[in-house]
Amino acid sequence: MPGAKVSTRSQVDPFIVMDVMEQARRAELSGRDIIHMEVGQPGTPAPAAARRALAREMEAGPLGYTVALGLPELRARIARLYRDWYGLDLDPERVVVSAGSSAAFLLAFTALFDAGDRVGLGLPGYPSYRQILRALSLEAVWIETQAANRYQPVAGELPGDLAGLIVASPANPTGTMLDRAAMSALIEASQANGTAFVSDEIYHGIQYGGRAVSALEVSDDVYVINSFSKYFSMTGWRIGWMVVPEAHLRTVERLAQNMFICAPHASQIAALHAMDAEAELAANLSVYARNRQLMLDGLPEAGFDRIAPPDGAFYIYADVAHLTEDSLSFAAEILEGAGVAVTPGFDFDPGRGAGTLRFSYARATADIEAGLARLTNFMAGR
Repeated sequence: MPGAKVSTRSQVDPFIVMDVMEQARRAELSGRDIIHMEVGQPGTPAPAAARRALAREMEAGPLGYTVALGLPELRARIARLYRDWYGLDLDPERVVVSAGSSAAFLLAFTALFDAGDRVGLGLPGYPSYRQILRALSLEAVWIETQAANRYQPVAGELPGDLAGLIVASPANPTGTMLDRAAMSALIEASQANGTAFVSDEIYHGIQYGGRAVSALEVSDDVYVINSFSKYFSMTGWRIGWMVVPEAHLRTVERLAQNMFICAPHASQIAALHAMDAEAELAANLSVYARNRQLMLDGLPEAGFDRIAPPDGAFYIYADVAHLTEDSLSFAAEILEGAGVAVTPGFDFDPGRGAGTLRFSYARATADIEAGLARLTNFMAGR
């Protein structure tokens, strides 16, 4: 008897970086020492104040469901962040706490788009955008960005028939940022065409020169998605947030109630207290800045010399087309020969990714130094 068929929309591509993580894990189980430059995950734990606060709350009583949009005190604290970082007076009612940014994308795409709608996204870009869109029966429209534009979409080159546009600044995998003029131009072009604008801002706080610009500084008629995973060093806690237009709030709330009930109560408590750990978070940022410089100096010495300095996040996106025609095989070769896990560019750009690799420098500085030494030795013998 044949089994139940699977849906067409479920046939998404694998998240290759997760496959690389699994390959690295297997190598470690066999006794090998692996340096992790594949995953965008801080090597630091959640801030100490967050962990202590959660321990107190767990002893004080049970943790259960919260209201669907999140603890009111957390929503208020997130709104305060927009005042502190951007000088914005944000109504806490517009803040939606989610189970990581991934849940926020599901909520945003479901609230904004109908099946079959076309949603634009820049390539190279975060791969899960297009896979989530596919799983929701939406059409991802790839916009091939150029190095001359720092791999960001350009307002004058947007397709005119998009239901939505997703941008990320700082971006994954390139670390590039949109300045205010570029952000404004994209939002204005989108709104002129009736295109919903979704801004992925999960790397805000991790920048090395000028600060990142929030889409909310330009318009209230946007969806802004952020997370505690990166700057606040809470990847495994699965806690994020979204800011939506006031008129959309009840729509998003109904979806959140039914899809997720609420974000994890424990993670919400930890997130609330993580936001006050300024000194610890600043120390983490100084590590990223040091690691960034090590990578900018060390990767060219290893032979990866076609790179551009990132404005933010913790990635280097390298052009390796002169070294390989298959970044997937090349990454496997590096893992086997150097004991360093890196991410093939296929994840971020199915067309041009055969000639690119992403290196993450989110781990401890000692790991970055060791990884660069291994890469140098490996490439010298290749």
